[in-house]
Amino acid sequence: MKASLFALAAAAALTVSAGSALAGDVTVTLTGVQARGGDLLVGLQTQGQFLRHAGSYGEILANPTAGTRTVVLHNVAPGDYSITALHDADGDRTMKLVNGRPGEGWGMLHGETLRAAPTFDQVKFTVPASGNVALTVAMDYPAN
Repeated sequence: MKASLFALAAAAALTVSAGSALAGDVTVTLTGVQARGGDLLVGLQTQGQFLRHAGSYGEILANPTAGTRTVVLHNVAPGDYSITALHDADGDRTMKLVNGRPGEGWGMLHGETLRAAPTFDQVKFTVPASGNVALTVAMDYPAN
């Protein structure tokens, strides 16, 4: 996977999005979070933003503790999105790669099934015109 894939979570977390008359909340439950310092960046991307340094909605959890963490992204417009989480332990807003593999904690919807860089269709989910969405994303960390 490209390092820029994970940097987009930071961009999404800092993006201000206008609410829509038809918008729902996306609740993201992150499992397997480890206490490694830094920030946990969570971002939603449209297909046009996918694998780019951009995002539509996001949140930053500073210095997360180990366990399960929940993020709620409010007023998300209906449509298809991907979700990326990066545990940016060193604060550089970029995924470290070691021998071509993630060197920091990360997660994507269906990430546990990925064996190469994902396509948008592999990791997308849909926010409906009415109602909320609840997702679970398993974090994956490299061995120390």
